[in-house]
Amino acid sequence: MQSRDLVRKAVWSVIYLLFILAPLFALLTGTLPPARNFGTEFSVALGYSGLAMMGLQFGLTARFRHVTEPWGEDVIYHFHRRVSLLAVSLVVAHPLILFAIRSDKVAMPGSLLEVPWGAWFAFLSIGSVIVLVITALWRKQLKIRYELWHLSHIGLALVAIFGGVLHMIGWGFYLTDPFKRTLWICMTAFWVALLLYVRLFKPLFMIRRPYRIAEVRAERGDTTTLVMQPDGHAGFRFKPGQFGWLNVWGSPFRITGHPFSFSSSAEAANGRVEMTIRNLGDFTSQVKTIETGRRVYLDGPYGAFTIGHPTDMHVLIAGGIGITPMMSMIRSLADRGDQRPLVLLYSGKTWDSLTFREELDALKARLDLRIVYVLSDPPEGWSGEVGRIDAAMFRRHLPPEFADHEYFICGPDSMMDAIETALGEMKVPRIRYHSERYSFV
Repeated sequence: MQSRDLVRKAVWSVIYLLFILAPLFALLTGTLPPARNFGTEFSVALGYSGLAMMGLQFGLTARFRHVTEPWGEDVIYHFHRRVSLLAVSLVVAHPLILFAIRSDKVAMPGSLLEVPWGAWFAFLSIGSVIVLVITALWRKQLKIRYELWHLSHIGLALVAIFGGVLHMIGWGFYLTDPFKRTLWICMTAFWVALLLYVRLFKPLFMIRRPYRIAEVRAERGDTTTLVMQPDGHAGFRFKPGQFGWLNVWGSPFRITGHPFSFSSSAEAANGRVEMTIRNLGDFTSQVKTIETGRRVYLDGPYGAFTIGHPTDMHVLIAGGIGITPMMSMIRSLADRGDQRPLVLLYSGKTWDSLTFREELDALKARLDLRIVYVLSDPPEGWSGEVGRIDAAMFRRHLPPEFADHEYFICGPDSMMDAIETALGEMKVPRIRYHSERYSFV
């Protein structure tokens, strides 16, 4: 399975690079315009590459399972964020280099009426890019509601990309050749097709496969479980640890869905799925008010954070609501009668905030399961673990063949970073531990 995933990763990486570099190499074929100085040509190359990368961002967030499965959706989204910054840097560097070399292409005319229309689209594209980056990096500081930000993010991206394409056509230095002009028109059509797939065709499929809320169950730690049944269809199968995108209020055509891990067993009958959601503000604060019987829509399953690796022991490490995918794994193994050794290290602030605490203790009767609770604010008389999960704690509770175990980590980013560092100190190979970072934006 791992070798197969490596091959798929390599294939999709090559395809991604081809989509970025092919338009740039195509500019050097066919009829070439008169040569210009290195600075000008270098800035143009950066601009073309940055624009191609920006257009492919629609593909990265289109949720194609064959593309995302080898890495996991969370990895794809974090790559999307990093590549976006790189693409924006390339696009912005294009005019800055021209200004630095005092190119006549950026010389200011005597009147605004004399500014070429291609230049106006360049201003529009770069301005949209700058606003897009500011709102993406500092959304919380600017107190922009997630749904509004998501809508503006897509709108700004469209303006930036189409502004860039029209700028290239308006300038026309490299696109006078019909073949090259056709190539960029086809690429633009491809980007539009990706957007239509996400915003039109996929919702059309989902609207025919709704779910109904069968139960809204209060859990410990200001957390709510939504139990959902497929309405008029068989539902889908998922692997323990995977997640889906939930749309509660509105149709699948609504611009914003919310990603949550499945907390139910993958062996549940009749297509039933559960999502357990903690009140963290915004959308999550309204989950407990959802009424039974409401129609909702699920897009899934996604994610590579799943069990099934042939190792001697699975070590599950959860922080806070990161217990959700671990619960799906534990429930699934119990329903399958799987007796592989399991160790769960579950950290939380207080004893009362540990969601599923009672059920986890009961599941020890059905599994070879050991649970280590770790509290940052323990009650008086607490004799268990306190503080952060670290290498010393692993050594206290795990058999010494640390590199032979399979580790699954889900929780706040700071906790996951610390645990990955600790596993590195213990000489655990990177291929042996898997992280699910549920903060996509």
